[in-house]
Amino acid sequence: MSKLKGQVAVVTGASKGIGAGIAKALAAEGASIIVNYSSSKSGADKVVAEITSKGGKAVAVQGDVSKQADITRLFAETKKSFGRLDILVNNAGVYEFAPLEAVTEDSFHKQFNLNVLGLILTSQAAVKQFGPSGGNIINIGSVVSTITPANASVYSASKGAVDAVTKSLAKELGPRKIRVNSINPGMVITEGLQTAGFEGSDFQKDFESKAPLGRVGQPDDIAPAAVFLASNDSAWLTGETLVIAGGTH
Repeated sequence: MSKLKGQVAVVTGASKGIGAGIAKALAAEGASIIVNYSSSKSGADKVVAEITSKGGKAVAVQGDVSKQADITRLFAETKKSFGRLDILVNNAGVYEFAPLEAVTEDSFHKQFNLNVLGLILTSQAAVKQFGPSGGNIINIGSVVSTITPANASVYSASKGAVDAVTKSLAKELGPRKIRVNSINPGMVITEGLQTAGFEGSDFQKDFESKAPLGRVGQPDDIAPAAVFLASNDSAWLTGETLVIAGGTH
């Protein structure tokens, strides 16, 4: 499998969950991977070990991509490690569910600084490293941007912004041979979701009852779509949002 042979990908928030799944899937197709993490070094090292054990190339790089200095360091390490960049997967994100009366300035800025500002600044840094042949940006949004559940006003707003940024950057960067697309997953069972207590919750049961395919997702449901968007299989596709949510919109 070598759809991405010789290419280099940065995957943010790749120490666990969807990000880890995408990092491993891109590596399986021949890409060298920068496994970015904010706090879970052990998780990132585990992803790197899994990739390298199968003959792939990967390096873990710490960085909080809501902070400009960390972003600058992340891409400096990318250039130092692999000498080029072809693919950016903006997967790092944070969510908080809260009723209107519990929304605070801090919770707003925490979500928007990472989910929106971080995504934009990381894309800005990646574009500087993409070569003359262009590049590929894949944003991980969420189905909450369209199903807009209760108690998710700030989170839904941040992911709605990701939808808009994706379309705008696709138009801006297309002439530079840079494609920009997004994946909007539905409810996916990840370590973070389990820690937050959503697995087996009424929220999960409600999602499953409304999903035409009748189940929540797994990271492996998302990763193949990232490979598709990163490869030449989607060469004439940009500015699109692929909803992967078992039919839920």
